Amino acid sequence: MFPAVSGSNLAGRKFTIPADLEKERNLLIVAFKERQQDDVDTWMPPVKHLAQKYSDLAYYELPTITNLNPLFRWWIDNGMRSGIPDRAARATTITLYLDKQAFKQALNLPDEERIYLFVVTAAGEILWRGEGPWSQDKAAELEALLLQTAPASKQGTAEK
Repeated sequence: MFPAVSGSNLAGRKFTIPADLEKERNLLIVAFKERQQDDVDTWMPPVKHLAQKYSDLAYYELPTITNLNPLFRWWIDNGMRSGIPDRAARATTITLYLDKQAFKQALNLPDEERIYLFVVTAAGEILWRGEGPWSQDKAAELEALLLQTAPASKQGTAEK
């Protein structure tokens, strides 16, 4: 299960994850370091395509930072906001300020040296996990999972 965590997106909306996730299946991309944005960016074009293909799929970037005081949070969030002019990207970027050690332990993450991806249901069940930059093999594995777990009423839509 994905642990319950709280944060705000760069548009200012508060989220509790997984309870406030918008779709039945949600791809969460967890990054711990600023330099990992390049790895996150390798996933964005295929992820956007998958979200169009599967109407029950949403995606979110989760920059994960040690719990800081409100002034530092404001400074970091404003810095990220100014670097992301696209409103849709701001809406899907949810900054998590938390106890990173407990978070990593709950998800059995060995370290912060790579990005991690999770397909999570609205109830918090983890259906798939991956790590690192996009690759053909990881993308094929993810798409196979999405096709396999697509609701029966949406499978015809997913195959188009």
